[in-house]
Amino acid sequence: MQPQDQLKMWFGEFRKLKRQGDRAVAQVRPDDLFRTIDDEANSIAILMKHIAGNMRSRWVDFLTADGEKPDRNRDAEFIVDDETPESVKQQWESSWKLLLDGLQSLQPEDLDRSVLVRGEQQPVPEAIFRQMSHYAAHVGQIVLLAKHFAGDRWQTLSVPRGQSEEYNAAMRKKWSES
Repeated sequence: MQPQDQLKMWFGEFRKLKRQGDRAVAQVRPDDLFRTIDDEANSIAILMKHIAGNMRSRWVDFLTADGEKPDRNRDAEFIVDDETPESVKQQWESSWKLLLDGLQSLQPEDLDRSVLVRGEQQPVPEAIFRQMSHYAAHVGQIVLLAKHFAGDRWQTLSVPRGQSEEYNAAMRKKWSES
């Protein structure tokens, strides 16, 4: 795979992750963002804040500054104080913009570079993969919580149960026509 194709693929996959999180969050009531399933669990809002804090830290000056910024307060990402559903969603949106804009600004030759994260040198592709894996894990948690809180109102984000054959047939038809 050519470097420019790799960058496009990552961009597309990050956008899919964001869409999945957005679609899950859209199905819960505003107060559900702050609910937890037990005393030790994170809420959807906390997961969104943590992802936002991580993205801001990693993607501001991605190629030139350590990915763990000195002004990041990671522990505060796991505390809900005066946040509102709107403020949490604003943090989420602005951090995804940082990531997607940062990724789009990369040039194919940047994939041969390394970045620092907590003082550790990481090849750019490894740093991107690590971030994608991290965000995917947390978006999965968001989806699980949203499905739990939405209950009977939940609209599946993927192929509905019992409809795999129909879906596969439709996809085969779609791709054979293109």
